[in-house]
Amino acid sequence: MSSNHQADPIKRARLRWRARRGLLENDLIVTRFLDAHEANLTDEEVDAFSRLMELSDNDLMDLLLARKEPMGEVDLPHVHALLARLRAA
Repeated sequence: MSSNHQADPIKRARLRWRARRGLLENDLIVTRFLDAHEANLTDEEVDAFSRLMELSDNDLMDLLLARKEPMGEVDLPHVHALLARLRAA
């Protein structure tokens, strides 16, 4: 892959903004994960994160709590891998 998203502070700020969720539980899980791992995310992980942030709060909560597994547009190997990391955070 070319340049990592970390080199661009605007992209990092945008990722943080997209991580803001309506449900407090989602917000806590996602923010805690970013606090710990944002500086080391690969472009593929950023893509997976962005795909998850496009989901509704309830769908995201079901995935984070392992009530459901990714389906449709988010049923991709790199999304599954990032979701496993989010669940462990």
